Amino acid sequence: MSQQKVPRRIASVIINSLKGGVVPRVGLPYITVGREAEIGALLHDLDLVADGGASFRFLVGRYGSGKSFLLQTIRNHAMGRNFVVADADLTPERRLHGTKGQGLATYRELIGNLSTKTRPEGGALTLVLERWISNVQAQVSMGSGLAPDDPAFAAEVERAIMGQIQQLQELVHGFDFARLLTLYWRAHLEGDDETKGNVIRWFRGEYRTKSEARADLGVNIVITDDDWYDYLKLFASFFKGAGYEGLVILVDELVNLYKIPNAVSRQYNYEKILTMYNDTLQGKAHYLGIIMSGTPQSIEDRRRGLYSYEALRSRLSQGRFASEGLADLLAPVIRLQPLTHEELLVLTEKLADIHAGLFGYERTITDQDLVTFLQLEFGRVGADTHLTPREVIRDFVELLDILYQTEGLTIEQVLGSQQLPSFGQQDAGEGEDNLFAEFEI
Repeated sequence: MSQQKVPRRIASVIINSLKGGVVPRVGLPYITVGREAEIGALLHDLDLVADGGASFRFLVGRYGSGKSFLLQTIRNHAMGRNFVVADADLTPERRLHGTKGQGLATYRELIGNLSTKTRPEGGALTLVLERWISNVQAQVSMGSGLAPDDPAFAAEVERAIMGQIQQLQELVHGFDFARLLTLYWRAHLEGDDETKGNVIRWFRGEYRTKSEARADLGVNIVITDDDWYDYLKLFASFFKGAGYEGLVILVDELVNLYKIPNAVSRQYNYEKILTMYNDTLQGKAHYLGIIMSGTPQSIEDRRRGLYSYEALRSRLSQGRFASEGLADLLAPVIRLQPLTHEELLVLTEKLADIHAGLFGYERTITDQDLVTFLQLEFGRVGADTHLTPREVIRDFVELLDILYQTEGLTIEQVLGSQQLPSFGQQDAGEGEDNLFAEFEI
């Protein structure tokens, strides 16, 4: 199978990221295998969002099963389809609800990571606002025939902007949101970079007190732990008016909600998820897609997971007819199945080609060598329940590095001398059940 040429800069990111056990932010199309059904289902959601609807999905899979990879793949697809994308990993300091700024910290992370096709690395908020103004100016110029230097042009643009943001005022906190957009436009018109910077700072959730915001901007409101999600809904509608298809939010590491030791705090976080979920299904959110991912235990554990919150469990539980081989990819929860051996074979072949291209040597590893490597990996005791794609990929990149650095060494010598450890008690301790034992109450 021939491998398309991968630019060295991207090849370097791919190899280094995978060896470190993390998902690369670029180059995913070069290494994507399988997951066609899951990707297709999530791309269908993007179509619904672009039409003015909303969607909410959970991706569930064991550590290293490919959840983060699938999230990044959808992120790239969404940006390619002209969506604005925001992603964040939950941590002990970043939750969906908290009394010490944890919810606001998640909002800040999402806004800081706002990405578009032309700004895929994040930090796209200013770019989006400037594009919004440029789009309105272009529409006014075409519709009215006025030149930008005509004294009446600015007044026409402001009238058009007022017409756009008037729709936002019907939403919760929409009046203040629209007022800040107006401030940004007038500061743009007057060349007032300080006010523009203050508006950006407000949108990022960086104002701590109302008095500080009132002194700088004349608004008597700031984004808080309680209402940050309302502003994401406002942004989703605003982005549509700014020339994008909508907003896609990706939240990883739901396990950090599962780990919250206080039961009441956990329930408040699950209640926030329920609010977001209900909004998307009941038509209270528009142009908004949300995908969250976590391990099976963080979702399905009835003592601490999402299913400990009855209102969520009753909505998300699998029905009677879905089973092994009969997955319902239209359900709110998508359970990731392991990659097949054939898919992993294709993936290792791609990686072998990328590695050879990166370091400038002729690939000598044969298909039979790849089969032998995978047989060795999956021949370990306990591999059927503990081995993940992440571990297989990391081992394979390490193998390629060793072969490249050691002159005269053959893959037969390396594989023939290996007796990989079984997944015994020590490895099992890294699995989900034992990993969270310390948090059980």
